[in-house]
Amino acid sequence: MPPPSPTRRRGIALEQAILRAAADELLAEGYAGFTMEEVARRAGTNKNTLYRRWPNRTALAFAAYQHLTVKHFTLPDTGDLREDILAILRGANQHWGSPLGAVIRSLLADAADNPDLLRQVIAHAAASGADLFVPLLKRAVTRGEARPEALQPRIAGVAIALLRHEYITSGISEVPDAVLTEIVDQVYLPLVQAVG
Repeated sequence: MPPPSPTRRRGIALEQAILRAAADELLAEGYAGFTMEEVARRAGTNKNTLYRRWPNRTALAFAAYQHLTVKHFTLPDTGDLREDILAILRGANQHWGSPLGAVIRSLLADAADNPDLLRQVIAHAAASGADLFVPLLKRAVTRGEARPEALQPRIAGVAIALLRHEYITSGISEVPDAVLTEIVDQVYLPLVQAVG
């Protein structure tokens, strides 16, 4: 397919066109095949335009990943803390086992030499960690299932941190459901449950 004919775009319109092109390239080629040249071609612009906004391919690929993963997430509300936590872990497991999950793992590895970008990638991961669990824990505290002291971000995010650890240390493409159940039953629930 021929590249789009160049049009005079500026500001947000140009940036959105580049992000769409970068997202398409990321989905088509994965991070390993992601190039600034191909993104520029897809966006109908030149590489200099990309480099004025993103210093390198890793930064642009991360912006494209964020563009692809922006969506409204509905927290589960089963009325049972265990089931809610398992639902989030299963959703995260499905995402990290997908092609987009492979992208974020590759980005993390490549960002190791770029402290600013690494902080952004880690912050993005953290935002999808404790931020998801604190509201579930608040409901569980109200129902008497969890201790109020568990409403700390480090405690709330333990389950997702353990799942990330499985990906990092095992190198597998998807964590078995039995491991998710172990994380919840053997670590998370004993850590947060109300005593009584």
